[in-house]
Amino acid sequence: MKINFDSLIPVYKQIAEAIEDDIIGGRLAEGSPAYSQLIIARELSVNPATAAKGINVLVAKGILEKQRGSSMLVAFGARARLISERKEKNFQELVAGIVSEARKINLSESDVLAEIKKYYKDMGENHNG
Repeated sequence: MKINFDSLIPVYKQIAEAIEDDIIGGRLAEGSPAYSQLIIARELSVNPATAAKGINVLVAKGILEKQRGSSMLVAFGARARLISERKEKNFQELVAGIVSEARKINLSESDVLAEIKKYYKDMGENHNG
């Protein structure tokens, strides 16, 4: 988990997003314990209250669940919900920005698609779905 302390994005939001990334990437499995606020605080050198605030964002979204007498657990269905949320919000915003910029600099649709295909190939992600 990496945090950019120079970013305009608050640290607690970066913590929440980093945990989401670990859930999406399979490093935190559904039903398994999530990171504790003390571990996050110690590893990132942040205030435990800041770490707790990041965790609580995910509790409010239903991504993490508080278990009595236990640590936070990754909710079942969390990965699918996060992927869906990112597709609906983040990905659409990215595509809209790409298309808008492409039009400003007179790139055709085929130019944009060719560049995207190139990145998929270069990153070893040339797969469907």
